[in-house]
Amino acid sequence: MSDVAIVGGGIGGLVTALALHRRGIGVTVLEQGSGRRELGVGLNVLPHAGRVLDELGVLESLATIGVRTAEMTYAHRLGMPVLRRPVGLDAGFDLPQVACHRGQLQRMLLDAVLDRLGPDAVRTGARVTAVDPERARATLASGEVVEADVLVGADGIHSVVRDRLFPDEGPPRWNGVAMWRGATDWPAFRGGRSMIVAGGNDAKLVIYPIGPGARPGSVLTNWAVCIRTGADGDPPPQRQDWARLADPADPARHAHRFSLTEVDHHALIGATAESYEFPMCDRDPLPYWTRGRTTLLGDAAHPMFPMGSNGAGQAILDADALARHLAAGAGGEAALTAYQDERLPITSDVVLRNRVGGPEQVIDEVERRAPDGFDRLADVITDDELDAVFSGYHRAAGNAPEQVRRS
Repeated sequence: MSDVAIVGGGIGGLVTALALHRRGIGVTVLEQGSGRRELGVGLNVLPHAGRVLDELGVLESLATIGVRTAEMTYAHRLGMPVLRRPVGLDAGFDLPQVACHRGQLQRMLLDAVLDRLGPDAVRTGARVTAVDPERARATLASGEVVEADVLVGADGIHSVVRDRLFPDEGPPRWNGVAMWRGATDWPAFRGGRSMIVAGGNDAKLVIYPIGPGARPGSVLTNWAVCIRTGADGDPPPQRQDWARLADPADPARHAHRFSLTEVDHHALIGATAESYEFPMCDRDPLPYWTRGRTTLLGDAAHPMFPMGSNGAGQAILDADALARHLAAGAGGEAALTAYQDERLPITSDVVLRNRVGGPEQVIDEVERRAPDGFDRLADVITDDELDAVFSGYHRAAGNAPEQVRRS
């Protein structure tokens, strides 16, 4: 294998570049932006993806800018705990679960790519406008044609490469939920390493720390408010864009739906200088990702609802699998098909599981059965039902302790 061109310099594209370089394969990343904007807010790197980052030598650096999450709590919208589980090292994994700022993770990965592969490895301002999948050829807005032995579309939910493979697919699918997100410095709760997800299908609140705070006893705290404002399948009200600034009054006016004792979420949301809004969108699983010497990866291949902390994680697992198959020496097209055959069924399953709530089905179901709250959880749902949803999801996504081992 001589060289690979990757369309898109996001998390999936950059991890792919590092994974290919580690196996001696030449890489060029075509990024339409500057590559330096720290877009988005919080995300979680679960141990299954952490294993890949550990092998690439960047997990420890990530842990210094993020938080090693210890505990996950799912709660009713009115604050009653539904399920509390240790995660990461505290759950018996060999590797931590790390919560971090999406933009800081992307910046860290970009620095690693430039340091290891050289300053010319990432071409910024390189917007791809056309693709020839059979020839692994990308045409830039400037008119320049970039050719490689393999072309990888890692260009997100609005992928140009995917559009070339499936020109009649149409826009992303909206589930009717609007999401507002932000982060600000805030007093730590439950030791500063806990994550809370409260609510149900129509109203959900997520709060967790994603980095060190500016003052003693504080942490950079991520929050998300998810509210059903439309019907499943309606046209998206706007293009999904990590950088779309929100009117701060919008998430604040929905905060009254939730009642938490451990965090003053009203004040947290009100204290956030900038927040972002986007519709919760995905796409239907594809019948294939590969045509000729071109394939898809990450959100270009399997955009999914942000349930279960698996969006970025599955892209990282894609990167590892693609590099492994290309390095095996089977030839470009055969390697891409082997990669697709390994990853497409798993990610398609996760996309569909996330459509019905992923592991958050535990609170969706409790909310359905007890919308006004409960005195005894056992009167609403059994421990076996809760564990079947939580553990079953993570096993299907490849994130059970027995599936993740440090190599």
